[in-house]
Amino acid sequence: MDWTEGLKQISILIAAWVAIYGIDSWRREHAGKRRIELAEDALTLFYEAVDAIKWIRHPVSFTNETENIEQEKGETDANFRARKSASVVFIRYNQRLELFNKLHSMRYRFMAQIGKDKATPFDDLNNIVNEITGAARVLTRLWPLENVVTTEQWEQHRKQIQKYEAVFWGGYEEEDPITPKLNKVITEIEATCKAVITGKGSLHNMLNRDIF
Repeated sequence: MDWTEGLKQISILIAAWVAIYGIDSWRREHAGKRRIELAEDALTLFYEAVDAIKWIRHPVSFTNETENIEQEKGETDANFRARKSASVVFIRYNQRLELFNKLHSMRYRFMAQIGKDKATPFDDLNNIVNEITGAARVLTRLWPLENVVTTEQWEQHRKQIQKYEAVFWGGYEEEDPITPKLNKVITEIEATCKAVITGKGSLHNMLNRDIF
């Protein structure tokens, strides 16, 4: 084989390597764009979900929100009023159900593309919603309770109501157990998503960062 033939073979190998590298580079760039889009969409939905939860817990309700709830046969007036008051949470949640369903389905893509260990905020947000709806169910039973006889029983009953009302209503108690949890969720998802969006640690970010 003369030197020209050898040079030709080397050129072919170099061309093949460049082609493979180019395809791999495109694939990595495409995957990176998908991760960025996912991070942007997830962060947007989390912001919307937090606002939705704040509205769900808003202490002021309106007559038209519960006007379709009717008293059941054999249901006492006290039980009906309690169920009607607690139902505001479920009505408002159902109004934003599509939003929460989007978050739930996005969780799996988030785990696959960004990492299982980064998907904790999805579970935490779902737990917060369950805690609020759970408090509504408990208050449905506690509010109309009338068979509290002794002062000690009444005091215990009052404390239980206050505990669940602090979850049910936003800003109702000085020690709001829900807002700090929401803040933690947002802080964590922001840290993860913004790192993906800005390409933190990537070559692109290093070359394009501000000098000053």
